[in-house]
Amino acid sequence: MKRPLLSVNLRVEQDVVLARQRARDVCEFLGFDHSEQIRLATATSEIARNAFRYAHGGRVEFLVDSDTPPKLVIKVRDAGPGIPNLDEILEGRYQSSTGLGKGIIGTQRLMDSFSITTGAEGTTVEMSKLTPRYAPALSLNRLEDMTRRLSQKRLDNPYAEIEKQNDELLKTLAELRARQEELVSLNRELEDTNRGVVALYAELDDRADALRRMSDAKTSFLSNMSHEFRTPLNSILSLSQMLMQRLDGELTSEQEKQVAFIRLSAQGLQEMVNDLLDIAKVEAGKVEVKAKEFEIEDLFGALRGMLKPILQTSSVNLVFEDPENLPTMFTDEGKISQILRNFVSNALKYTPRGEVRVSAKLKDAETVVFAVADTGIGIALEDQQRVFEEFVQVQNPLQKRTKGTGLGLPLSRNLARLLGGSVSLTSEAGVGSTFCACIPVVYPGARQQASELPPLQPDRIPVVVIEDNRETAFLMSKFLENTEFQAIPAHDTATGLDFVARSHPAAVVLDVVMNGESSWEAFRQISDRKIPVISASIMAGERDRATAMGATAFLHKPVTRDMLLKTLRSVAHRGAVRKLLLIDDDELSRYSVHELLSATNVEILEARSGREGLRMASEEHPDVIFLDLMMPDISGFEVLQELRASEFGRTLPVVVHSSKDLSSEEKDKLSFPMVTLLSKRDTSGPEAIERVGRALLSVGFSFEPVQQHA
Repeated sequence: MKRPLLSVNLRVEQDVVLARQRARDVCEFLGFDHSEQIRLATATSEIARNAFRYAHGGRVEFLVDSDTPPKLVIKVRDAGPGIPNLDEILEGRYQSSTGLGKGIIGTQRLMDSFSITTGAEGTTVEMSKLTPRYAPALSLNRLEDMTRRLSQKRLDNPYAEIEKQNDELLKTLAELRARQEELVSLNRELEDTNRGVVALYAELDDRADALRRMSDAKTSFLSNMSHEFRTPLNSILSLSQMLMQRLDGELTSEQEKQVAFIRLSAQGLQEMVNDLLDIAKVEAGKVEVKAKEFEIEDLFGALRGMLKPILQTSSVNLVFEDPENLPTMFTDEGKISQILRNFVSNALKYTPRGEVRVSAKLKDAETVVFAVADTGIGIALEDQQRVFEEFVQVQNPLQKRTKGTGLGLPLSRNLARLLGGSVSLTSEAGVGSTFCACIPVVYPGARQQASELPPLQPDRIPVVVIEDNRETAFLMSKFLENTEFQAIPAHDTATGLDFVARSHPAAVVLDVVMNGESSWEAFRQISDRKIPVISASIMAGERDRATAMGATAFLHKPVTRDMLLKTLRSVAHRGAVRKLLLIDDDELSRYSVHELLSATNVEILEARSGREGLRMASEEHPDVIFLDLMMPDISGFEVLQELRASEFGRTLPVVVHSSKDLSSEEKDKLSFPMVTLLSKRDTSGPEAIERVGRALLSVGFSFEPVQQHA
């Protein structure tokens, strides 16, 4: 509800000063601080001056809106001819020789809300400011008292008001100067802080780099030394076996005992070496996840058979709970088996009597929790995290007769992480322990189902990747993201051949060995379709056979992104260019391209502007467009955007042919599929035709030379 406080009629110029005084008085009574009083008084006088100057009079009203939140409302009305350029003034585009509009924009910034209605019958400006939160509530009695006191307040003469305004201006300037000094001081502090932060980041980077080097050195050492240790260990085991079998004569009972100790020590050391090598492989990212479908019931059956020899000399019952309502898993069965073997072996070592129970339950729709619970000696709370550290063994009475390396649990944790899961432990000393491994039902690197052809993207070149190793297929797909190629992964040859028939790819990347079998029959079927085949193998020796079979190219694994893209761009093209549209306003540049391509079978169409180029592209359907960026009507950037938004130009290859040095922002504007850059400097000189050829190849085309007739 709006309640009027007072009003001022604008009849003479001194009334503008009076309106300013009244505005300051109202603000003071409403509890605004000194700086806000000055701002609101200034805003009122600016609008009042406009009304008097351009409409020769008007009226200023001060009201209080007591609704939540309460606010001061100031209305300035006049009966003038209106403001003809209001929209331009409010947008800051109006240029005035008299200053019209500047006060309006400045006042708008000072208020919480601001509106103008204008017309031939006059103009009304309504502006408001929220009252201070700390001010007393605007009750009816308080408003009546405020109105009475304002009507009784004596007004200063205009000269006194000018003096007061000057004082306010000086105070404002002093405040601004103080704030400027504070900002300068704050900037200095921020600069010092920034320098400290930069130095700290540099130190952290150095330490992180040092830690990476140490970790790499440790992994390399473990890997290399583990391999080196295996040879002498195998020799010790073989020689001790020969001695135990009496191949070179009988042994005394004492000698047999000594050889048995040697063999037992060598076996323990071999176990440690194998664990160290596995840990080093996981940390180095060299462990291959061989995901396949399997049933948990079959996994438990295999584990039961493996662990049977251990149980023959144990007084502990090993119980496998029957899995119920568990889905078929698609992950590395061998690594889950290794995790559970470590858990069970550890439980049997530290459980003098009772049982070890192995179970599997669903945590949620996508995760299975494998648990190994024992009734053994348990682990104290302070040691429960330490047992997952390498070479850590908790001291206990059983430790003297139970040997271990302290590597089984750390290895299990790393293997679970490799499969996208985690391990955990709950234990109570003297009661028992439960080790859990949470493993995704589907290995995260193999989420895409091979039997479903992904939707084909019309603006990208399809490439079928037939690869049984899902991580490798996943990496190749990632390599081709944000390029002109769309990867279509298939994890067996039957699915791959189906995808080839349905997607009509520009090329096929085919693993030489698929699921343990040769893929040469699939190679022959794809080649019969006249589709380029890129063979891929971890064995470099397969190159000669692939070449003899007619492979277009060969990739030696591991494949890098640059290697894959370079190979695809050299083989997966759409054929020879027959028709090329040259969009360029520079006649000399068009002539140069004509001359350069005169020795090829390319028909060159010319467009002298961007609009003409768009029209010709829709009518002539060229194979490729050479596009200049700087043109008088519309730029090459705009031409490219309109092409990609149109039906005819969505997949049209474009070679941006410009002499402009592009900024990173401009290059981002050109980051469409099937677009490449070719500087005009590259279309001159002895190697110009080769450079143009490479540019065309990168968007899927080549050109043929003119046939010479005898």
